[in-house]
Amino acid sequence: MTTPNNLGKLERVELREIWKTEDRDFTPWLASEENISILADTIGIDLEVEAQEKDVGPFRADILCKDTSSDSWVLIENQLEKTNHRHLGQLMTYAAGLDAVTIVWIADRFTDEHRAAMDWLNRITDGEFNFFGLEVELWRIADSPIAPKFNIISKPNEWSLGPIPPIDITETKQLQLEFWTHLWKLLKKRGSSIRGTKPRPQSWNSFSIGRSKIRMFASVNTQKNFLQVGITLKGPHKTAHFQLLHDQMDNIESELAQKLEWEELPNRKESRIAIRNFDFDPTKQSDWLQQHKWMAENLENFDKVFRPRIKNLSVDQFAEDENGEED
Repeated sequence: MTTPNNLGKLERVELREIWKTEDRDFTPWLASEENISILADTIGIDLEVEAQEKDVGPFRADILCKDTSSDSWVLIENQLEKTNHRHLGQLMTYAAGLDAVTIVWIADRFTDEHRAAMDWLNRITDGEFNFFGLEVELWRIADSPIAPKFNIISKPNEWSLGPIPPIDITETKQLQLEFWTHLWKLLKKRGSSIRGTKPRPQSWNSFSIGRSKIRMFASVNTQKNFLQVGITLKGPHKTAHFQLLHDQMDNIESELAQKLEWEELPNRKESRIAIRNFDFDPTKQSDWLQQHKWMAENLENFDKVFRPRIKNLSVDQFAEDENGEED
């Protein structure tokens, strides 16, 4: 039995011990699928890397991403030391040149002046522009692997509560926005590790599951009246990823204790693995608490069952299996 006398001690690791340079070490590390998902989880935005060291006139922006839920640009600028005026100026130049609507500034430490500058930018810009300031830390316990941690220093106003509803949306869109805002609050109340995108007036919301091009999702259908939770797989390896998961179907469904809909959809841009519930009417707000509870429980179960499998997916293994069948 573990006692207070033999608990491990957290030790802070200096960033430069692991990443000697920003452009050759930290930026490629952050741009990898696994690590960009850590950042995406932290700020609650679906991120897919589009480019590293992107040219903006005579300058180079560190990382350019797409927010896949809105198809808008996200610019990421990195520092391995405390913030300075030069990087703040670069951030504004790059954001203007790339027409980015979300700007993420990552540094070892934010000065009070630069934290105030980011807060000010969030105050004076409308809801279409978002500015995030994050400090990155490295920690370990004894000889354990070193673990990164992002801390949000500055974020858009009311970000944690969802967006301010637009005035000119339809009644259905307003209902959808309220539905996802309530789910967002329930997940937070449950202390859930599930991290979704900011609630939007649409029929679905997506959640990180630790790998680019693969997302967990929840959706509502107000015409046929059903709820849905599942996994979407996109990108050039979607067929391989789907088949590798499908090979584990019996174990996955046993762990979830329910049958799933396995839809490869080869002629579409995404494959889907999902469960549907026709017992609820998503337009009936008096039932929302039960609907959101059903979604939260299934999202958490999907995350528990699928995340380790998705992390270990290997396209090379799929190719070997395919070649083995042909021989």
